[in-house]
Amino acid sequence: MNFSFNNYNTEGFYDEMFDAEGNVRIGYEAFKERAEQLGVEEFLRRHQAAERSLMALGITFNVYSENEGTERIMPVDIIPRVVAADDWAKTEKGLIQRITALNMFLDDIYNDQKILNDGVVPRELIESSKNFLKPCIGLKPPKGIWIHITGTDLIRGDDGQFMVLEDNLRCPSGVSYMLENRELLKRTFPEVLGKTRVQPISDYPTRLLQMLQYISDRPNPTIVVLTPGIYNSAYFEHSYLAQQMGVELVDTRDLVVHDGYVKMRTTKGFQIVDVIYRRIDDTFLDPQTFNPHSLIGIPGLMDVYKAGRVALANAPGTGVADDKVIYAYVPRIIKYYLGEDPIIPNVETYICGEDDDCKYVLENIEKLVVKEANEAGGYGMLIGPKSTKEEQELFKKRIKENPRNYIAQPTISLSRVPCFIDDHAEGRHVDLRPYILYGNGVQVIPGGLTRVALRKGSLVVNSSQGGGSKDTWVLY
Repeated sequence: MNFSFNNYNTEGFYDEMFDAEGNVRIGYEAFKERAEQLGVEEFLRRHQAAERSLMALGITFNVYSENEGTERIMPVDIIPRVVAADDWAKTEKGLIQRITALNMFLDDIYNDQKILNDGVVPRELIESSKNFLKPCIGLKPPKGIWIHITGTDLIRGDDGQFMVLEDNLRCPSGVSYMLENRELLKRTFPEVLGKTRVQPISDYPTRLLQMLQYISDRPNPTIVVLTPGIYNSAYFEHSYLAQQMGVELVDTRDLVVHDGYVKMRTTKGFQIVDVIYRRIDDTFLDPQTFNPHSLIGIPGLMDVYKAGRVALANAPGTGVADDKVIYAYVPRIIKYYLGEDPIIPNVETYICGEDDDCKYVLENIEKLVVKEANEAGGYGMLIGPKSTKEEQELFKKRIKENPRNYIAQPTISLSRVPCFIDDHAEGRHVDLRPYILYGNGVQVIPGGLTRVALRKGSLVVNSSQGGGSKDTWVLY
């Protein structure tokens, strides 16, 4: 029996592969033709081979809250997600606009604070954010860049237009999955990729390295990737990127502040480090400046950074723009600094710290998605239509106790892509995390990590919550 999409049902959702009449969308023709030439058993064999490759490569993540073995792969689905060239052109332009404005915002709130003085963003929102770091006030990062690497989460609704779901400006992860998913699809469907004009992404490590070199004033800078260690959920990615760039992977044992510089211990003695790509949360970076209990930071690092003797990517303090309440103000932030309307809109957002919005959320909580301001990974979230009365009452209580800490959004019918489930194709909801590099200009990598909610009916795409991933093909 051959694999077939004949019985595939979009079920009224915006589908990335088929339109409402069941016609295959541009870019999917070659894939559909080849897939339907395969027997179901052969399709399954290729799918299982892709997952075995991920495990063999060691591309795993850790789930700390579960007991039955914490290390696992993020499941990969071998039906790609295709993005048309004109859709991507608009998305790229919108992401460049957004990152440019957010960088100006961060520089402003840690220095002149014009946007706060002008009342565009309420001062109390910034000062009450746990990610607004007072030791960063007055910072001037090298080349004026705060957010060197960003992963911005996008979704499509019923109309097929991209919207920004959230910004990830501290240590966005997942790029190793993006790169390895492409390698897997090259091996799984080489003939399809040969027929489909897909933009390459394999040069990401080179672009990342060039960006890190750019933010140093030294002609041949020494660059390191700083990891919290082997027990971190994204440790594979840290080691993968260091290896791909040809730079050292280090932890707190390898670095020390000595004679006013950050230095790396080597077999030949100390070596000055010029750029640190840090995969450690801001407050753990330097126990002398931030969290005094941090065992994974480098004492004195911030003094060297402020003196301009080492560059950090991303700059500390960027997490304030990750705050889901600040997210609601990004359209105003873009307008304030650039005088433009957002090219990619936000999802409509209710701010529980504002009385009218809070009243609406409490009265309509069963229809809304409620999120904590600083949680990630699908945690601290209530999906109203799928929640119980008890869960709704619990969130109402939390909102009343600390309204500033919550936002709410309408439940969006996320777009879907066919996935290989058992022996046939079924639609599953997806989002998209493109990666943006800011060095000598802003570059958007053509693709990103498509995360997929593999549990039937689920809207939660996070790997820690049962999600998987797909290769993303951006067409020329």
